Order: sequence, then C-alpha cells, then structure tokens
Amino acid sequence: MTKVTVVGSGKYGSMTALRVAEYDIVDEVVMTDIVEGLPQGLALDMNQSRYVEKFSSKIIGTNVYEDTADSDVVVITAGLPRKPGMSRMDLLEVNANIVTEVTSSIMKYSKNPVIIVVTNPLDQMTTLVSDVSGLPKNRVIGQAGVLDSSRFSYFISEKLNVDMKDVEAWTLGSHGETMVPVPSQCKVNGKPLTELLSYDEIDELVRRTSEGGAEIVALLKTGSAYFAPSSAAATMVKSIISDSNEILPACSWVTGEYDINDVYLGVPTKLGKGGVTEIIELNLNPEELANLKSAAESVKQKVLELNNLKTQ
Repeated sequence: MTKVTVVGSGKYGSMTALRVAEYDIVDEVVMTDIVEGLPQGLALDMNQSRYVEKFSSKIIGTNVYEDTADSDVVVITAGLPRKPGMSRMDLLEVNANIVTEVTSSIMKYSKNPVIIVVTNPLDQMTTLVSDVSGLPKNRVIGQAGVLDSSRFSYFISEKLNVDMKDVEAWTLGSHGETMVPVPSQCKVNGKPLTELLSYDEIDELVRRTSEGGAEIVALLKTGSAYFAPSSAAATMVKSIISDSNEILPACSWVTGEYDINDVYLGVPTKLGKGGVTEIIELNLNPEELANLKSAAESVKQKVLELNNLKTQ
C-alpha cells in the first residue's frame, strides 16, 4: 500500500493533500493536525468529492501520528507564518521547535520516508529535518524552487503575452533574498529570454517573483498563498511516488555540484522513489554561478543561526 502524509491541515496542507489524492497515484493520503476535528472534517468533505472527481485515493484526517505509519512520502507544512513584530529569529525558534517535534513523531512510525519540507525559514528547516530524522540526505528535500519557478513563468507569460506552456523558467538558490534566477536557461518558444526582454525588464520580473508571496499576502490582508504552493509540493510528491525522475528545482543536499559542498540549496533535481536521484548541473553563465555560490554561503550562515539556537 502506498501512503502520503501531509502534516498540517491549514489551507496549504489541505490543498496539497487534495491535489495528491486527485492524482490518484496512492492508496491513502493522511492529513494530521493538532486541532481536533479539523483534519477529520476536511477529509470527510474531500472523500465526498471522490465520486465526482473520479479518484480512488482515500483521505484520512487524524490528530495522532499512529495513523501516519509506514508513509512513503511526508510533506511537512506545519509551522507559524511570520507575524507583525516577529523577527526572523523569533520565527526560526518557534518553527524549529514545531518541526523538531513533528519530525520525531513521523520517524517513530515511518522508518524510511522521503520528507518534503515546506515550513519556513526553508533552508534551516530542511537542514533541521535532515538532522533530526537521521535519514540519508537524498531523502530530505525542501520545496521552494518549483513554486518560485512557477511564479517566474507566470510573470514571463504575462509580460510577453504568451501561453504558459511555451515558457521554460528556472529559479535556483532558495526562497526570498537567496533566490537565484537563471535567465540564460529560461526560454519562450525555444528562444532565450535574454533575446526577448531587456535586463531591466528581466530584473523587474525577478523582483516580483522573489516578493511573490508578500504581494499575495498584501492583497489578501489575512492569510497567504496556497494554490500555487500546494501545486508545487504535490508535483514533487507525484514525481517521487511515480518514480518519474522529473527534473525539478528543489532544495537538495549539494556535494560538489556547481563546485558547492555540504549545504541544502535549490538546484535542478531528479526526484524519484528514493528522493533525490541526481542533481543536474546546468550550464550557468559566470554571473549566475557566482550568485548561486553566494546563495550557498548565505544559507550556511543561516544554518549557523540554527545551530546556535540548539546550543542555547
């Protein structure tokens, strides 16, 4: 039996669970949450859509980790968003505690899952899950690049008034200020993006991409994005469960690729049944490669902040 667990039944987690179920590639999708009744109610509602949407995957809502036993893939969405007056370090400390507890609970009942981390700050949380779980590095992955690349693709398509299917876009590095766009690898109808837009125009699209989540939060007033983020997480799950080895930008453990070592970083990654099966080295130009290396150093500094928390 194949099973995917989504930890956290907020809008992001519940939408991810539904998207995975609608792919109809697993027997069970488990949603777990600390709020009693929330995952159970959502699961009941989703299961009642199975007849209309024509999928067989069963959705289970629960408040206990026993129901997550023997999961093939776990998506961790649990954690707090940054609130007004909360520093980045405050967020780091709160979510580090949550993610540590979640990871320990998951590993108690699943021996060898592939874990996809969504919780922010992403680089530190992915590193933390790797440390706490004790899993091989290839079985712990962070989700950011798929979402950022999808946002970048959307902004490109809107700017050039072309179909989204005609756009190929990549963002590497990680989320937020360490996002590394790679225009040299972006194409529209097979043409390099740099031939279609000026560098100033590309920079503006990059800025909108890096601030994509904040722009949505500002418009919503309350809450944050979850449609595009859940699509990003679910497509990673699909590649792993189906063992398709699709190449996706993911926060993966880098050991020498791009002349970078020992850090979780957003890079083009083949995702299959074992998690990361290969990291692909794109032919980046010197500026893009320098930016990727700079992002790696920034992530390493952030991980030191995490380690300092552990020793306090």
